Amino acid sequence: MDQWSILVLGAMRLGLNADYDRIQELANQHRTLRDMLGLGCFDADKNFRLQTLKDNLKLFTPKIMARINVEVVRSGHQLLDLDIHAKIRGRCDSFVLKTDVHFPTDINLLYDAIRTLIHACVKWNQLHPLTGWRQNRSNLSKFKRLYRKLQKLKHSTSKNEVKKTAKEIEIKQAYQDYIDLAGCYLERTQASLLTLKNDYKIPEILLADLYTFSLHAERQIDQIKRRAIQGETIPHDEKVFSLFQPHTEWISKGKAGVPVELGLRVCIMEDRHGFILHGQVMQKTTDDKVAVSMVTATKAQFPSLSACSFDKGFHSPANQTELKTLLDQVVLPKKGKLSKADQEREYAPEFKQAKKQHSAVESAINALEVHGLDKCPDHGIEAFERYVALAILSRNIQKVGVIIRDKERQRLLDEKQKRAA
Repeated sequence: MDQWSILVLGAMRLGLNADYDRIQELANQHRTLRDMLGLGCFDADKNFRLQTLKDNLKLFTPKIMARINVEVVRSGHQLLDLDIHAKIRGRCDSFVLKTDVHFPTDINLLYDAIRTLIHACVKWNQLHPLTGWRQNRSNLSKFKRLYRKLQKLKHSTSKNEVKKTAKEIEIKQAYQDYIDLAGCYLERTQASLLTLKNDYKIPEILLADLYTFSLHAERQIDQIKRRAIQGETIPHDEKVFSLFQPHTEWISKGKAGVPVELGLRVCIMEDRHGFILHGQVMQKTTDDKVAVSMVTATKAQFPSLSACSFDKGFHSPANQTELKTLLDQVVLPKKGKLSKADQEREYAPEFKQAKKQHSAVESAINALEVHGLDKCPDHGIEAFERYVALAILSRNIQKVGVIIRDKERQRLLDEKQKRAA
């Protein structure tokens, strides 16, 4: 596939919030889209295969898409008849992009690890005979029964202490049976791993999944034992919330009706015309840690950025100081009680007006979520960052299209009024 086709179909995927199957159907059947791809009536036999789309649409890196995005934004500004050197006012805010994961508990994470190890060992057993994997379906079924039993067990609310104690003993025994069987399968996996490595001379890089999920299983067994049997509280920084998407974070932003979100924060910088100037994926960091980097990165692409507004989550004394050296106007409300100098700054008419207009950034966030940035279906942190960059680019291309459409409508309306006059 050429770069133009990758750009068009990639933007289409995010613009429509579509999966690869729908993109394949449109690329092969939609005449207007095929015209955009440069395919005419003599190219009827040229079709896109599903795997071809999956392999090619991930070739653009976030850096490449950021460079394209700069040109798209500048084209949009030219269509709006803006001076290329005119000062840009930005609005910065963050939101959570969810990863495609199930709700994590220590027992279902252990089940994921053991299930994956069993499937991997069975595949290796088909190529190189290994001990202990002949009854893999029975093994997995037995482990799943213990998992389901644990899911159904509930702590007793009875006032009878004998019944309550008996129930606690039953639950602890169920946890013990579960981790004992998991430990048995883990030992069997580690024995198979040594056999593959030493006897069959399989390179370690090909055994990476077995190593990775063995470590996951060991950690989950340890955490279940400490929490459910020994009564410890597991520190938050020791927890993993997805084995297949390890970058997933447990985020609680205090929103009404949304106690927790599983994903990563994404910070965006929008101008007052609705174009998204820059985006950044925030791994293990908070809003107050990215305010300066967002402004610095945006100014590198758009040097005319002169003002920016934030919400209180981005405030820190260091941010207040550093941003003043980068921007002509910084609209960053302070947390807590205001000093006299802070009151004078925040009660100034220019500050209040910019603060009032800051909420418009929520419109850009909502538009991104509607067009694909509600949940990322791609796996891995690199794919996550690529998905965010492509969503921002697609949104700006859509904005340019809206401007062109509105201008054409206005031109036709003016011509109609002239003819009527």
